[in-house]
Amino acid sequence: MGRREADFQYSEQIGSVSKGSSNVREFEIYVSHGFCDFEYAQICHTLKLANTLLAKPLFVWRNVSHSPGFVRSGNDIIVEAAHPCDDAGERSTTIVLGGTGQSSGNWMRQVRVKQRKMLPVVLLSDAATTYIRQTGPAGRVTTHWRDALQLAETGYYPNLSNRFSEKSNGVITAAGGAATVELMIGLLAPFLTSAQIAELGNRLLLNTIRKSDAEQPKCIADNPSLFDGQITHAIRVMEGNIAEPLQITELADQIGISTRHLERAFRGSLSDTPARFYKRMRAKRAKAMIEGTLLSLIDIAVATGFGSTNSLSKAVRDEYGVSPTKMRDRKNISLLTFAD
Repeated sequence: MGRREADFQYSEQIGSVSKGSSNVREFEIYVSHGFCDFEYAQICHTLKLANTLLAKPLFVWRNVSHSPGFVRSGNDIIVEAAHPCDDAGERSTTIVLGGTGQSSGNWMRQVRVKQRKMLPVVLLSDAATTYIRQTGPAGRVTTHWRDALQLAETGYYPNLSNRFSEKSNGVITAAGGAATVELMIGLLAPFLTSAQIAELGNRLLLNTIRKSDAEQPKCIADNPSLFDGQITHAIRVMEGNIAEPLQITELADQIGISTRHLERAFRGSLSDTPARFYKRMRAKRAKAMIEGTLLSLIDIAVATGFGSTNSLSKAVRDEYGVSPTKMRDRKNISLLTFAD
């Protein structure tokens, strides 16, 4: 209790980090033989793009390993790594990649060193799984949903969530995989303006940037409604007609069932009416566009089938309790929304 944790949001903002090289942020990428090169590539590419947007090398990175030298990934990609640096400065963040080689936990000592110094540590996928299994942390943790299912079957982890990332005791545990790029954007967000965050997402071809508290998508068997072919068909038709929403009678006609049958199916599988589900789907798309793009509100209203900013505002306020203007007017975009 009372222990000060590593600050993942950092104290400086974009105005103060431009003063000189002393404000450079360093990332140590911890690799072991069999590391996930997919996660590695996302980290390096995101950092490189961020430097390009800032027109200066604010973010630097280096590979470290308990077996320094040439380290081979699970897909036979080879990188060169140095010894971890125990005396890393306060601007250093360590990221441990997932992969088959992380199950041994040889990096665990480095995690403890960083924790004592209150420096940020991020554990991805298999590394997060190993950390959870070996330490049984008391705070909220997460990992890739595939491993989370195995953990739930082999032990008692009451604080294990299905979110993309969690923070506890100075350590971020994360799903890794394709969500690594969004985690990286979250780590870099305090040093970027809202426009730069949106542009970074655009350059990475992200339609929306998911926050840390978003739920991971699981396998199709975890959504019982998807076993109903008519429900699946209806949702696909809805998704294909966001800008020009169909009347529920038109939707039912396209699927080939009666409106009453469609209503009954939605209530049984989703505890909702087709009309409310459709509107919430459009409001969700609108929220993603408001937070992740620089489009005007009228353009977003048209793109999501609301037609006017008033209709858009009412739908978004009803669903999220805040107006589109206030949603966008935040001075800083915080993508790492961890529970206290």
